[in-house]
Amino acid sequence: MRKKQIKRIGILVGTRPDAIKTAPVAMALKSSPDFESFIIASAQHRYLLDQVIKLFGLEVYVDFDIMKENQDIFYITTEIMRRIKGILEKGNIDLLLVQGDTTTSFVAALSAFYKKIPVGHIEAGLRTYDKYQPFPEEINRVCIDNISDILFPPTKWSAGNLIKSGIQKEKIHITGNTGIDTLLWVIKNTKPDENIKNLIPANKKFILFTCHRRESFGVPIKNIFKAVKEIAQRNDSFILYPVHPNPNVRIPAERILGKSKNIKLIEPVDYKNMAYLMSKSHIILTDSGGIQEEAPTFKVPVLILRKKTERPEGVEAGVAKLVGTDKEKIVQEANTLLDSQEELEKMKKGKNPYGDGKASGRIIEAIKTFFKDNQ
Repeated sequence: MRKKQIKRIGILVGTRPDAIKTAPVAMALKSSPDFESFIIASAQHRYLLDQVIKLFGLEVYVDFDIMKENQDIFYITTEIMRRIKGILEKGNIDLLLVQGDTTTSFVAALSAFYKKIPVGHIEAGLRTYDKYQPFPEEINRVCIDNISDILFPPTKWSAGNLIKSGIQKEKIHITGNTGIDTLLWVIKNTKPDENIKNLIPANKKFILFTCHRRESFGVPIKNIFKAVKEIAQRNDSFILYPVHPNPNVRIPAERILGKSKNIKLIEPVDYKNMAYLMSKSHIILTDSGGIQEEAPTFKVPVLILRKKTERPEGVEAGVAKLVGTDKEKIVQEANTLLDSQEELEKMKKGKNPYGDGKASGRIIEAIKTFFKDNQ
């Protein structure tokens, strides 16, 4: 009898969301006798990525460690492409897995294509159909989808986007979002730090706020901060903001919000503590894609601080609202949820449309089928 061949799977991570959403897949691959897997880290985001690597005990095969202060996407693109070539040539990789829409994922997928290595895309098919919203992620994801040989859209809607763009149905496997797998694992297996628990006041409505999108740099992000400052003037509420390290975010945040009452700016927190903060929130104000997916698990309403979202399922399910970057609009929608228990309950009743915690298992089975069909 011929010995069963073990397939080697490379997994690219560059940012915290990359690691969060590939961690359950990496753990599932590690426990499978059919695969040998290894993680390649670009460290597009160094500190934030390291938090997740440590939390899940992931072993990194090679680390490019590219992050530098105030880096731009030209630097990120060229550095990753320069460093990954040798890994792809020497690694004997049967499939390269990339996640989402980061520049790390795009450059890795393109490089694998140049070497004719099959690519699998976790969280495929999300779209705004506006190439600058989000920027550069919308085009990153479109390019990755068209390069990929096997695609894992989280929902029927995202799968439909792939089919509409001409991608063959046999390449597409609807799995749910792996971020929900991660979130449920964290809830079950970790506890928040005491200093994080102590940040939440007992006598006020707790609002978690995050903001970091590149397309909001400049006037839009200043408008968002001014709206948050006005909301904080309510004495019944308290806003916590883990500030992204990018100076395009940090400098205006500290200038506009740094001395405001009922607002506390803190350094970025690790994933287990962020999950805890989400679970204790009255409402969440965010431009994060991951939080849009995760917060409905905790029945916490989300106000999306973006003009467009590639995750419309939450809006359609009534668990999130798209409020843009207009100051008055943000203040109005936040005050509505803070003042009206009826409006708050409407949003809390919706079901999380993004996943059931079993996405990584479906991805492993789809990969097995992919190799069987391509023997």
